[in-house]
Amino acid sequence: MKKAVIYVFLSAIFFSCGPQERVSRETIEEVNSNMEIKRLTEVEILDEAMTWGDSITAEAQKLLISQLQKAIEEKGVPGAVDYCHLQAIPILAQLSQKHQVQLRRVSNAYRNPADQPTIEEKPLLEAYEYNAEGGFASEPNIQKFEKGEVLLYTKPIVIPNGMCLNCHGEPGKDISKETQEKIDDRYPDDKATGHRVGDLRGMWSVRIPKKEVVKRL
Repeated sequence: MKKAVIYVFLSAIFFSCGPQERVSRETIEEVNSNMEIKRLTEVEILDEAMTWGDSITAEAQKLLISQLQKAIEEKGVPGAVDYCHLQAIPILAQLSQKHQVQLRRVSNAYRNPADQPTIEEKPLLEAYEYNAEGGFASEPNIQKFEKGEVLLYTKPIVIPNGMCLNCHGEPGKDISKETQEKIDDRYPDDKATGHRVGDLRGMWSVRIPKKEVVKRL
């Protein structure tokens, strides 16, 4: 029941947004043709998109954490700030290319300005923030865009453990002076400190073309 309430809430705030982009006739015809041949239902497509979104974000999270741990071991926490500054977005871009999707981490409390939410992502992120402030659980979600030909998968990101507090915790307590100086230098408009374990950090955003989901079924 709770999932249903969250889904309805997310849907309501999304459909209050502005007009969606047009989709080429060729894309629509290709998807419709594939669906007819395979006799796929909309529920099957959404379920597969949800499963795929879970898999892609789990792969991304595992890769980012393993690379971050390696950077910390080799260069210490301050050196890991440079890793995030230079490598995190390229890693996500590589995974996007691999899966033919658009994969992002999004936050209103961003460190890198490139991680600010788009007009499509903002109401969904705010819904997760609303749930976090109220102590409610949030689940992964799927929304339709561009006349249903693009599916937007989102999932909340929380601070998983104390390691993350070395860069995202309380300055002077969790974050060393050297690390804070490196953050200030690389990210002068940083908004990503003051967190505790379990806090909402942001959300995963995966824009998945419907035709790519159909190919998987």
